[in-house]
Amino acid sequence: MAQTSQWPVPGDSIRYVVPAPTIRLLSEHPLTRDLYPLAFGHYRHAAGHHMHREHHRDNLLIYCTDGQAFLNMEGESYTVSAGDLLLLPAGTRHRYTAHPEAPWTIHWVHYTGPLATDFQKYMGFDSSVRIRHLGRQPRLLVDFNGLLSVRQTGFRASGLIHAANRLRQLLTAIPISIDDTGHERTAELDTIHNYMHERLDERITLEQLADLAGLSPAHFATRYKEQTGTSPIQHFLHLKVERACQMLDATSLSFAEISHRLGYDDAYYFSRLFKKVMGQSPRDYRHTPRH
Repeated sequence: MAQTSQWPVPGDSIRYVVPAPTIRLLSEHPLTRDLYPLAFGHYRHAAGHHMHREHHRDNLLIYCTDGQAFLNMEGESYTVSAGDLLLLPAGTRHRYTAHPEAPWTIHWVHYTGPLATDFQKYMGFDSSVRIRHLGRQPRLLVDFNGLLSVRQTGFRASGLIHAANRLRQLLTAIPISIDDTGHERTAELDTIHNYMHERLDERITLEQLADLAGLSPAHFATRYKEQTGTSPIQHFLHLKVERACQMLDATSLSFAEISHRLGYDDAYYFSRLFKKVMGQSPRDYRHTPRH
């Protein structure tokens, strides 16, 4: 069972605890056994909300959308504020208390499973990163509320199997939502990516992109990869291949003409790049049935 707090839930808040027999089912079912929820909820202005766990058995993800709380994890103190995403991994000693004058509003989910540690890394949490600041993320709220949609189904297994896979969707979306780079760098990336989109019919160089960012090519390439996980030229190629796929799907243009429109006079060369990205030739892509 989840180690939920005993905070008395008022009428405008929700706590949903998965029954022990259903947890056993989720832990064994092939569609859920790798990752599944134990409890989840939404607390509004949770005055008096507090919890102290010396031996935390599951994982607890908390998204604060309003107010504040005071947190201590393994002896380190933090203040959790609106827009913060907090992960309390299994085995982490912690305690938290809602701010007495501005109590936090939170969405939360307790979960477990063999993939929990992999998801912790995927979301960017470790012993040095306990809290990620996301700001307001409507998509994340939709995913949290998706878990709550299982309510009033009488603990049906099918509903909770669906909730377990909504949990996976929620966790995989977090890296997309996290702004690691800050507003200034995000604006810089937007400028670079807009430049790429406007020039899909051209061949651009690393030097051109670096000039746009006001950096040396080497410095720009390193920083871009740190921010995105790929190289700028590789991303530009993927944009071109994406566009080529759209043209193959939506037009009867030959691949030679598509290549020319995307800045490649040598269609054979672009065909090889296409195959490297897509895993099949342009001809095979066009003739593969898709419904």
